[in-house]
Amino acid sequence: MIDSAQLHRLPGAIAAHAPRDINSLLANIAPLTPLLDCIPNAVFFIKDLQARYLIANLTLAQRCGFKSIRPLLGKTSAEVFPAVLGPVYTEQDQRVLCQGITIKGQLELHLYGSREPGWCLTHKLPLHGRDGQIIGMAGISLDLQAPQDTHPAYERLAAVDQHIREHYSEAIRLEDLTRIANLSTAQLERYCKRIFHLTPRQMIHKARLEQASRLLVTDEPITEVALRCGYTDHSAFSRQFKALTGLSPRQFRQNATR
Repeated sequence: MIDSAQLHRLPGAIAAHAPRDINSLLANIAPLTPLLDCIPNAVFFIKDLQARYLIANLTLAQRCGFKSIRPLLGKTSAEVFPAVLGPVYTEQDQRVLCQGITIKGQLELHLYGSREPGWCLTHKLPLHGRDGQIIGMAGISLDLQAPQDTHPAYERLAAVDQHIREHYSEAIRLEDLTRIANLSTAQLERYCKRIFHLTPRQMIHKARLEQASRLLVTDEPITEVALRCGYTDHSAFSRQFKALTGLSPRQFRQNATR
């Protein structure tokens, strides 16, 4: 057990063992990188201060259209992803590198190598050197897993999911969901994360954006798409859509058409 004196010294001990620079960090973790290629449902990477790939797993390389990792290294997302996607990813990287922010569990709709859309939970964090300065960043994006239908609370939460899918075009209150599940707010949040791997709010956004992505490949006006998917106005829809997909509705439509 750690006593109070050891706890007080812990920040200094961690700083002392921090890497001097990004090359030292890469040298330390290089023996582990082959294991990253064994993860088919997640992409992993480390980037330098210019947001260029230094380490990546094979899953990421394949989703960028490469057969191996080497062609990916030294490039930014803007250089390897389609023109309407890459700059958005690089802009997100720059916020992590320049502002030191951490992105945790952000629900995002990605386009895979097959051009099929898929939902991911993205995590990104800055990497700090021994002097406390940012020396790079690391990120992982996990494909959203199937619900855990063996969980004892699954039937209650399945009813919540069904309600969201049937009423996504309406205002959905958290109170409505807790009533359907007969759970407290804290229990609902906890079980949604455990079973669907999402918060209730993320489940609502996911249902709305799934329908929006289907409607955007039609000729229906974007304003009408927004209203049909539960958004009060075009600007609110555009902000939420870009936050989860990295693209504006118009960019998504153009990309899907191509």
